[in-house]
Amino acid sequence: MNQKLLLLPASLAVVLALTACGSDSDSGGTSGAAAQPKSNLVVIITPSPDNVFFKAEQDAAAAKAKELGYQTLVLSHDDDPTKQSQEIDTAISRKAAAIILDNAGADATETAVQRAKDAGIPSFLIDREINKTGIAVAQIVSNNAQGASLGGQAFAEAMKSKGEYAELTGKETDTNAGVRSKGYHDILDQFPDLKMVAQQTANWDQAEALSKTQTILQAHPKIKGIIAGNDTMALGAQAALDAAGRKDVVVTGFDGSPDVVASIQKGAIRATVLQPASQIAEMAVEQADAYVKSGKADQPEKQSVDCVLVDDKNAASVENFAVTK
Repeated sequence: MNQKLLLLPASLAVVLALTACGSDSDSGGTSGAAAQPKSNLVVIITPSPDNVFFKAEQDAAAAKAKELGYQTLVLSHDDDPTKQSQEIDTAISRKAAAIILDNAGADATETAVQRAKDAGIPSFLIDREINKTGIAVAQIVSNNAQGASLGGQAFAEAMKSKGEYAELTGKETDTNAGVRSKGYHDILDQFPDLKMVAQQTANWDQAEALSKTQTILQAHPKIKGIIAGNDTMALGAQAALDAAGRKDVVVTGFDGSPDVVASIQKGAIRATVLQPASQIAEMAVEQADAYVKSGKADQPEKQSVDCVLVDDKNAASVENFAVTK
């Protein structure tokens, strides 16, 4: 009788151990990560909100997360991989439910996202991809190749398929910069009378684009067009052209920012390619919520959302990186 009573606690311990193991496997934690209590916190990390595109991402992600019942912590890495790494460490130390990340460089981001995964915290990337798969739960980006094709076609039409032009490219560490440039040239290189006389990086920066454009104008006074890898650089190029009194030069961008949309309506910049920034950020939060609740992804890791060309025909119906009509 006493022996049976002594066996009961041991049996119960085995049951409890098995139950605990079952909880680990169902928790949705990353394989190999130690189980840990999760907060109700979604950490949103983007480049500087001084750029309205990233501000739109932050606002949309935070609003959707709060709507779904989460607390939010919104941080900016300013395109500094070291700062980004520290902010991901903050998310880990706060035991975040999920990380929404517009990253600071494809290669430089992989180690930090892997660290979050190892801690059992899922990452949902927006806008910018990384090269490695399997460490982020989702990578949701604009279809940059499709968008660049739209932008290249619009630029060629505005140039009447001839003349000298320059290209301003984004950061070399950003996958999007290469994809957009290739997409542009897949179209533009088909026109033998379109001649690229300069191609320089302006690192997504308006002031740098202004300076680079001034230099290009001096070296190539016959230039008739500038195609930019984002709207911030397009604005810098247009400012340089305005200062030089060059109203004959076609400028196009990529993003769909409010300032460029306004410039299109005024007849200055000719066109841009709108990225649905708010939609993508909301999608990431919704998928993070589903993952937190179910422990598994409900969408494939790599996802792309088509872009929309904005020109003088539809600029009036664009608001907050979306066509409203």
